[in-house]
Amino acid sequence: MYSVLKTIHSYWAYLALLILVIAAVNALIGMSSKKAFVAKDLRLSLFGLIFANIQLLIGLVLYFVSPWFEQWSTLGMGDVMKDAQTRLYLLEHPFTNIIAIVLITMGWSMHKRQTQDAKKFSRIGIFYTLGLLLLLSRIPWDAWL
Repeated sequence: MYSVLKTIHSYWAYLALLILVIAAVNALIGMSSKKAFVAKDLRLSLFGLIFANIQLLIGLVLYFVSPWFEQWSTLGMGDVMKDAQTRLYLLEHPFTNIIAIVLITMGWSMHKRQTQDAKKFSRIGIFYTLGLLLLLSRIPWDAWL
């Protein structure tokens, strides 16, 4: 089960990142060009939100069935914190990515309250970009590529 979930988590990440990049760039372009916030913009942002949240759910399930999770009881908190790779998989990657998804969700929620198109684009552009940067900062690149 672990290997299947790990594969799904890895491939779904490509989709989620691609859609988040497209949604963030679209919002930043819309914000700078002062265009109208239309259905296409809404759908791009919504798909970014959905794909990111699905990735989070897959990742949370993977976290608890992963052999890495056993390191908490084997090593203890002190040794987990001393080893960079173990710390990345058990703390940095999951918690930073949860914060990133919260930022993306905040951007989506904030845009819905806005009436001006520029403000809708700015909320999505800023929060999706921040979330995307956090996601990219904690990807275990050596294991992923």
